[in-house]
Amino acid sequence: MFLSAIVAEASVHVRESASSVKKVVNRDLIRYLGPAFLVSVGYMDPGNWATDIEGGARFGYSLLWVIFLSNMMAILLQTLSAKLGIATGKDLAQNCRDQYSRPTSLFLWFTAELAMIATDLAEFLGSAIAIYLLFNIDLLTATIITGFDVLLILSLQRYGFRPLEYIIITFVATIGLCYVVELLIAQPQWGLIPQNIFIPTINSESILVAIGILGATVMPHNLYLHSSIIQSRLPEQPTVETKRHVLRYAKIDSIIALNGAWFINSAILIMSAGAFFTRNLEVTSIEEAHKTLEVLFGGMSAFVFALALLASGIASSTTGTMAGQIVMEGFLHIKIRPWLRRLILRLIVMIPAVIAIAMGMNPLSLLVLSQVALSFQLPFAIIPLIKFTKSKTLMGELANKPFTTSMAIVCAIVIIFLNALLLYKTFGGEFSL
Repeated sequence: MFLSAIVAEASVHVRESASSVKKVVNRDLIRYLGPAFLVSVGYMDPGNWATDIEGGARFGYSLLWVIFLSNMMAILLQTLSAKLGIATGKDLAQNCRDQYSRPTSLFLWFTAELAMIATDLAEFLGSAIAIYLLFNIDLLTATIITGFDVLLILSLQRYGFRPLEYIIITFVATIGLCYVVELLIAQPQWGLIPQNIFIPTINSESILVAIGILGATVMPHNLYLHSSIIQSRLPEQPTVETKRHVLRYAKIDSIIALNGAWFINSAILIMSAGAFFTRNLEVTSIEEAHKTLEVLFGGMSAFVFALALLASGIASSTTGTMAGQIVMEGFLHIKIRPWLRRLILRLIVMIPAVIAIAMGMNPLSLLVLSQVALSFQLPFAIIPLIKFTKSKTLMGELANKPFTTSMAIVCAIVIIFLNALLLYKTFGGEFSL
């Protein structure tokens, strides 16, 4: 029932956007595309890779429906985030500062900053592992090199968002192309894919991996990011009609970009199922997947895999750093030089990561800790988003319809519950169906 309702709500957006495309397919469409592509890289970050690889290797194609459901929920919540930025002219952090008391706002800022650091740590480690795999250098050196790659790309932000969007779109296209190649190499059982996308199956063994995929769907930083960067498409004094026009394009942008992320996540799981599950090989980490691909299909497959991981790590780390800047400025109304903010955040992430790796700690254990921090912060981003977007005082004519708000609340309850289960399991709890 819930799956069909989510699909129905997403289908409304798809139908609206499909009819809109017929009316507005012109050069304006290209001009408005971009913000959702920056957001989409958060849905294909190294943390998602780990859960998708494990899901495919252990349970074959049976969890493809979880990725599909995740994508429907993501489209809905990211559309609300974009709508908030368009309707109010302020991002989620700024609205929290305006609508809540000072102590509450500071608490939300603190939890958001923890989430930003955790997000950057996960993406940072993903890039480091990719460099380590690609160039066969020690992990510590790869970690140090990774500290400078994102700073180079983010320096383009001084020229506006458009050059940065082009680079991120290039990274997303690179990841997608790499996985087309991987699918051709792995030769999965194509006939099993459609039924597993649309027919849910779950058992007591696969539920934990399913929770890992679905519970990590909506990254807190993406909700702050989307509500901010969408404003780059607004004129200085937009009318209600102009806002509706931009929102129409934002829906199209979100559907195209997030369906691209859905394809990539599905491709990762399908590749893992085709390469590992059919051969009864249990692969539960990114490094194991890389080594096993090289043994099974040769160096080209392993190289393409690592290249896609590097593109994913750099792209998602770039947008994560941007989101951190938005959070600080929005909640505290403090503007610092962008390069200084990036340098501070990078040092905060780099120093413990370098120390941990130098001491021989497994990078994947750091990834787990980062996901725990994200799970903790998620309710403090989703709940204000739903509260603000249903308010006619804030949103005016763009306020949510009751059905949209109801579906968003259901999504929030499911995501928060699953993240709570992840936290419970992380700290040693047990449960079964």
